[in-house]
Amino acid sequence: MKKRLFAGLIASAMMASMLAGCGGSSGSNGNAQGGDKASGDGYSMTLIMSLRDEFLSTLEAGSKSAADELGVTLASQDAQNDTGKMLQFIESAKNAGDDAVLINLVDAATAQQCIEAAGDMKVVFVNRAPSDTSVLEAGKSVAVGYYQGEFLANYFKDKGKTEIKYLMLQGTLGLVHTEQRSASVLKALEDNGIKATQAAAPLVADYDRANAMDMISPLLGNTEFDCIIANNDAMALGAVEALKAKGMDPTSIPIVGIDATVDGIQAIKDGTLAMTVFQDANGQGYGAVKAAVNLIEGKAINDGTNYETDETGNICWVPFEPVTPDNVADYE
Repeated sequence: MKKRLFAGLIASAMMASMLAGCGGSSGSNGNAQGGDKASGDGYSMTLIMSLRDEFLSTLEAGSKSAADELGVTLASQDAQNDTGKMLQFIESAKNAGDDAVLINLVDAATAQQCIEAAGDMKVVFVNRAPSDTSVLEAGKSVAVGYYQGEFLANYFKDKGKTEIKYLMLQGTLGLVHTEQRSASVLKALEDNGIKATQAAAPLVADYDRANAMDMISPLLGNTEFDCIIANNDAMALGAVEALKAKGMDPTSIPIVGIDATVDGIQAIKDGTLAMTVFQDANGQGYGAVKAAVNLIEGKAINDGTNYETDETGNICWVPFEPVTPDNVADYE
C-alpha cells in the first residue's frame, strides 16, 4: 500500500524556509520557545489552504496527524482562492501567537507578502512553490509532467504513431507547477520522438472538475485529437464526464492526470483514466508540520527525516511516481 508506506514524506512538491527562514533565519528562534520540552510539544501553528478540494483535504489530514503525533496545536483555514483572505489568516495566526504558519499559496507571486505578513513566525510553503524560487527552473518538479509524456509516447509508439494532436487542460495560470506540468509533458513527448501539436488552445480550468467539463465539452465531436492531457486528476475526470455526456467512450483515447486521488485511482481501475502521477498529499501535510518544528528549533528542515533537500537546504523533495493499470493496485 504505497500511500501508507509514504506517510511522512513530501511527494515531489515543495516546502521551503524561504531563504532566511521566513521571518528570520532558520536558527533565529532556536529552542527559545521549546525549552526542555519534546520536539514539537506545545507549539501552535495554522495551515492555510488555497481551497479545500480532495487533494488538499488529504494534505490537511496529514498535517493534523503530524500535529497529533508531535504535540502541536494545529488550526486550519480555507482561503477560498482569495489571496486577501490568505493574508488575513496569516495576520490572525500571528496575532494569536502562533509559532509557524503552513501556506498552500493561492498565488505563487505573493510569497514575499505572506512572509512579511507572518512577522516572526516561521513559514513553510507546501505543495505550491513561490514563483521566485529559481531552483524550480531545473528542479525535480519538472518530472511530474514528464511521466505523463513518457506514458503517452510509449502508448502511441505501440500503435505506430509518431505524430499526435492533443487537448490540454491546464490549472491556474501563473502558478509554477501549472507551467512546469504543462511544459514537461510536451518535453517528454519531444524527447521520445513524438511530434505533438495542439488540437486547440490550452483550456484553463483552474484545477477544477466542473470547469474542465464545461470547457472541453464544446470541442468534443468538433475537434480531432488523440489524447487529453490534464494538469491534475480533477480536470482529467471532468474530461471523462464530458465525453460520457456526449455519448463518447472515454476508454477510446488516453486521458492522463496527476495526483493519484481516490477518484483518479478508481478511474484507472475502471479504464476511463489511462494514468496518473502519485504525489502523497497526506505525506506533504505531515512533512510540512515536521519542517516547521525543525525551523522553530533551529534545525535543518529535513532533520529527523529521510527527505531530500536542494543545495540551499530550504526545499525538500521526494520523487513522484507514475500510476498505470500495471501498478494501480499498489496505490489503493
